[in-house]
Amino acid sequence: MTTVPAQSHPSGPTVLVIAKEPVPGRVKTRLTPPFTPREAADLAAAALADTLDVVAALPVPRRVLVLDGRPGAWLPDGFAVRPQAPGTLDERIAAAFADCDGPALLLGMDTPQVTPLHLAPVLAADAWASHDAWLGGAADGGFWCLALERPDPDLVRGVPMSTPNTGAAQRARLVAAGLRVGDLPVLRDVDVAEDAAAVAARSAALGGRRFSATHAAVHRAEVR
Repeated sequence: MTTVPAQSHPSGPTVLVIAKEPVPGRVKTRLTPPFTPREAADLAAAALADTLDVVAALPVPRRVLVLDGRPGAWLPDGFAVRPQAPGTLDERIAAAFADCDGPALLLGMDTPQVTPLHLAPVLAADAWASHDAWLGGAADGGFWCLALERPDPDLVRGVPMSTPNTGAAQRARLVAAGLRVGDLPVLRDVDVAEDAAAVAARSAALGGRRFSATHAAVHRAEVR
């Protein structure tokens, strides 16, 4: 892949949120136990709602929810909804990027503590002046965000997902393609109960968002 001179994109990137409909038994299954499937789905719905609220407030030209399932009351205005492509996660992410014809930023629903400040480097007027890609690493070795100035599905397709080395493998793929990669802050994904507690505490410190309130409610139910 040949790197071409950086361009200015004053309107900002398309923001893609890849997510799964929060249906009990289909989402956040690693939270059960200690939580019930219904409680795990409630936590997933709160995490998704918090993420979408942040994206809805960003000054970007296009917001797309890439969804496995059907939208619900948690979906704010201002989003196009596209079904996820079939296949493994790398194929689904690659297909989401393939639908974009300009800079694109993709994130998931597992980091409800995300704020506009975490995404600010990609939204800056000079975001692509010295970078061709941005990667936000996850504490478990994965990644929570990937932004590409020129979305190319082959930059993601074939990267092993859901491993302790996924973030490193994705970065290596970008570097091997000749891209200049910028780093976003490392965030903690909500995968297991310990993650949920830590992220809920962080979310509470950011203003008591839905994930924090929902975690407090289901935790009280669990300890009764």
